[in-house]
Amino acid sequence: MNTNPKSEASWDLIIEPQNSLLDLHLDDVWRYRDLLWLLVKRDFVSFYKQTIFGPLWFFIQPLFTTIIYTFVFGSLAGLSTDGLPHVLFYMAGITAWNYFAECLTKTSTVFRDNAAIFGKVYFPRLIMPLSIVISNLVRFGVQFLLFVVMMLFFAFRGADFSPNFVILLFPVLVVLMALLGLGLGLLITAMTTKYRDLAFLVTFGVQLLMYATTVIYPLSAAPEQYRSWIEFNPMTGIIEAFRFGFLGSGTFSVELLGYSTLFTLVVLGLGVVVFNKTEKTFVDTV
Repeated sequence: MNTNPKSEASWDLIIEPQNSLLDLHLDDVWRYRDLLWLLVKRDFVSFYKQTIFGPLWFFIQPLFTTIIYTFVFGSLAGLSTDGLPHVLFYMAGITAWNYFAECLTKTSTVFRDNAAIFGKVYFPRLIMPLSIVISNLVRFGVQFLLFVVMMLFFAFRGADFSPNFVILLFPVLVVLMALLGLGLGLLITAMTTKYRDLAFLVTFGVQLLMYATTVIYPLSAAPEQYRSWIEFNPMTGIIEAFRFGFLGSGTFSVELLGYSTLFTLVVLGLGVVVFNKTEKTFVDTV
């Protein structure tokens, strides 16, 4: 008979109820980083699996969109591009906007799309939206490479554009786009657990929001009565800074970019807190 006192069990992970909205368990996110990279790989591979062109779709989509915008908005509508080649102007806006839009739309349905997994196994729920942001970053990198190639092509042809010191803010702009899409997506996905209609409105709403952002026109060409509303869109300051840094044309403003940064941080904070609160009970309502 074993007379030794019963020793305490040693556990790698103890799952406890959350006592605070600010109890985000970020240490668990780091502990599950291997799962994060597996999800990123899954998202990237599933995008082109069983397709004819495979990873070439990363190039085809922005290239065809740029061609259509050049024809419709540049040639037919005659919208200003601040003297830049139409292809470079539209591709700069499309490259930046696509990353933000993809982060927002895919994060906004993360609860609904992964309800079966969330209900069966434990892992930090924040892992799933983070994997979406990172996997879309890979796609953004591919499309950005296409944009750089087009810049070199037009530079060789003698096009008039001039990159400047604002290009050093490029990593900051990418982080802002990612965090803004993540924050808004977390807010929306938390609300869709009760209001399913929001999931159907997101894609349509993002398309409309693009026209309130300086993707197809420069801020300098916006009508004066609508200019303040366009500046209220946090993506306007980011896209204008992106275009100004790489092409030397646009409206770069420290105040405008500062507003975009503040807006992003506030939305991200609210999104994480609301997501943290909703994840405890969403399985019962989704």
